[in-house]
Amino acid sequence: MARRPRVIVAGYFVRFPVGGYVWQTLHYLIGLARLGCDAYFYEDSAYYPHAYDPLSGDTGFDYEYGVRRLGEVLGRFGFAGRWVFWDAALNRHHGLSAEGTRRLFAEADLFLNVAGVNRLGDRPLPPARIYLDIDPAFTQIQLAAGDAGRRELLDDHNLFFTYGENVGTPRSPLPTGGYAWRPSRPAVVTDFWESSRTPADAPFTTIGKWDASGRDLEFRGERYDWRKSLEWRKFLDLPRRSGERFELAMDVQSAPQDERALRAAGWAIRPPLEVSMDFETYRRYIQESKGEFTAAKDMNVRLRSGWFSDRSVCYLAAGRPVVLQDTGFGDVIPTGRGLFAVRSLEEAVAAVRAVAADHAAHSAAARAIARESFEAVRVLGPMLEAAGL
Repeated sequence: MARRPRVIVAGYFVRFPVGGYVWQTLHYLIGLARLGCDAYFYEDSAYYPHAYDPLSGDTGFDYEYGVRRLGEVLGRFGFAGRWVFWDAALNRHHGLSAEGTRRLFAEADLFLNVAGVNRLGDRPLPPARIYLDIDPAFTQIQLAAGDAGRRELLDDHNLFFTYGENVGTPRSPLPTGGYAWRPSRPAVVTDFWESSRTPADAPFTTIGKWDASGRDLEFRGERYDWRKSLEWRKFLDLPRRSGERFELAMDVQSAPQDERALRAAGWAIRPPLEVSMDFETYRRYIQESKGEFTAAKDMNVRLRSGWFSDRSVCYLAAGRPVVLQDTGFGDVIPTGRGLFAVRSLEEAVAAVRAVAADHAAHSAAARAIARESFEAVRVLGPMLEAAGL
């Protein structure tokens, strides 16, 4: 009998062991397993060593909490003994041994590098090596600017997929940088997100980071912002205009002036760790929401990359309609029922009111979109096909 394809998913769990990253890891591993693959998880500290500890709030080089959570979560979902974290500074392997890791890479058919936050280094090279770009626009602008480090990272791979489904098409001016980008989108295992009826007074919510510094870029003589906070300000008046409740589980406290403006405009705010430190609390928060409203990064909005959110697919799978600032994703994903792409405050108000007026219908449509457009086995199938598996 033929051997099952062996796939290594390289991701970002130990270094940021909170809700969204945990679910991202699980969706890829479980999707591959359901497609008949032997799926393993790999992570190391060689390329980006900093780790966040949600217990202390510190960022440093202590991986104990993340390693423990990785083992607990993967064991619970059937991946015990199928993971490794390599502490590069100490040359210490957690999970699989050093020899077990070498053998895994030597026998693997595919290395799937989610977000490019791990490097292959001097390990044996699997024949198919996919770079999955989950931060489109930023990646392509870096390449256009001649970023040698980014190009060196990509050149470790031989297949290239991106959440920017418009990259390399007439729908977006983003250049390919000489790489044959194939379209992809976030994966979700929909049966993990099934939920009961939404409470009538539930707010629209979202979870994430409010601001970031040092990642804005220039492209063709114009500045493009990586942060979302600038886009959020365009929708400041949404609670008052729509008559609906909204809550942000975001670190808005890092920007006191923005926090004051949001609260004055009717937005509720809570610390993101309250809902994301535990992956099950993260899921429950989404399931208990009326839907999601969120802005996108300036560079994805203006350059119409087609980016879609890992978090938003979880809302859809839970039957929670999503109202998302337009990045061009509506060019390839159905919108108008259960999912809305909005370009202005007026469009956001109309979308939110439509959801509130017939939540049951939009909830059913959201679930259907998740199953038809984002189900993990559908998303991962083209990757396996491209890898010859």
